[in-house]
Amino acid sequence: MSGNLNPSDYVGMSFWIISAAMVAAFFFFWVERDRVEGKWKTSLTVAALVCGIAAIHYFYMRGVWVATQETPIVFRYVDWLLTVPLQIVEFYLILSAIAVVAGALFWRLMVASVLMLVFGYMGETGAMNMFFGWFLGMLGWLYILYEIHKGEAAEINAAEGTEASQFAFDAIKWIVTVGWAIYPIGYLFMMTGGAGGSDGVNELNLVYNLADFVNKIAFGVVIWYAAVTDSAASEEEAA
Repeated sequence: MSGNLNPSDYVGMSFWIISAAMVAAFFFFWVERDRVEGKWKTSLTVAALVCGIAAIHYFYMRGVWVATQETPIVFRYVDWLLTVPLQIVEFYLILSAIAVVAGALFWRLMVASVLMLVFGYMGETGAMNMFFGWFLGMLGWLYILYEIHKGEAAEINAAEGTEASQFAFDAIKWIVTVGWAIYPIGYLFMMTGGAGGSDGVNELNLVYNLADFVNKIAFGVVIWYAAVTDSAASEEEAA
């Protein structure tokens, strides 16, 4: 099969467009670090790393798709195993910029995100029963949702957060809640045989690609907006 991108291959085009968008987002967030206060620099660095790592994997996934027209599931999970824990770290970074936060919160969120992905990977690749992989992965995601909506993280944000930090926390909270729901739904789609045909595979990959666009780039944009807004307000107060 030719390695060229077929103009009618809209899934392949989405892989390419999102690869370029991830590269652009990486450079944008990295450069913008110089505009914000020190307490926000690490958050923007993490946002840049998430997009940079995703860009690398999307170039590879695009190649797999063009050559085979198959879901590059291993590359997806390698990407998620690196980027999703980094995104979860953002909650801790936002909170630690405004309050003293116990390190245990960091580790609880990190472990839950890793287990969520490991069980999902094992289920989708056949290393364990697909349903149990989905179920155990869901437990990790549900714990994260509890922590950021009702748990210690949510309480610290409500009690100690500034206007900018609360905006960032709440926005990424809903990205993790609504945006990330696409992935377990896609998993169920495959588990029930919904992606058995070529149309189903196309739709699943297109949805995953668009979800990554929102869940990585928009995630970073929210952090950037809060950082720039908070830094500008601090400069005005100091003037």
